[in-house]
Amino acid sequence: MNTMTLWHISGWEFAALAFAALLVGFSKTAVSGANTVSLAIFAAVLPARASTGVLLPVLIAGDVLAVLTYRRHAHWPTLWRLFPAVAVGVVAGTLFLVWADDGIVRTSIGAILLLMAGVTVWRRRTAGKTEEPEAVTSRAGRTKARAYGVLGGFTTMVANAGGPVMSLYLLSAGFRKLGFLGTSAFFFLIVNVSKVPFSAGLGLIDGRSLLLDAALAVFVVPGALFGKWAVNRINQRLFEQLVIAATVVGGVQLLLR
Repeated sequence: MNTMTLWHISGWEFAALAFAALLVGFSKTAVSGANTVSLAIFAAVLPARASTGVLLPVLIAGDVLAVLTYRRHAHWPTLWRLFPAVAVGVVAGTLFLVWADDGIVRTSIGAILLLMAGVTVWRRRTAGKTEEPEAVTSRAGRTKARAYGVLGGFTTMVANAGGPVMSLYLLSAGFRKLGFLGTSAFFFLIVNVSKVPFSAGLGLIDGRSLLLDAALAVFVVPGALFGKWAVNRINQRLFEQLVIAATVVGGVQLLLR
């Protein structure tokens, strides 16, 4: 019995998952947050709860490649400041998954996708303002870090959708491109690996999901290599517009499904 038969997916559905895995690699080394499209594809092809468990190891593969690419540019004081609040959010997300059934998870993923699309639109509209970012060592900066950390931990546990939340935080903290990518790479590698025991305990990661992950992980590599090549060449404004549009369509599709 092959992986496609095991999951009852067609060739076209596997191709969609493979494209989503490729996009994960691209998002990790080029445009953080673009994998919200991957989230929508996984949740559309697979059962909503199961999709979060299958996607997690694919994301970790992308995180490893991102760390290898941008490991010299991480800002560790920011990471240590975020992790306690993120842990609270991950625990809250785990408790939510214990209570929620597949329909509620699917609706929640759709709502989170639409929320993240709205956050991204707001970020793009305010990116041109000249206000100075709040210092992360100030009281306001610490409060912001805690708020974003809890929200990021919850959204990444429930829907693997913490990317836009943390992108907004890092941009508001004044990170430039390489510092942004390096800090984000280590942040998501550590957070996603820490989520594995929770996901396994919830039955979201098992032998069946890992077989599908093994088939999909190979598609992450070319996506990451293309992202590394494209990061300084891509028209990011146009790409973000396409990502937002695809995210909205995916979120609406999940809400109406």
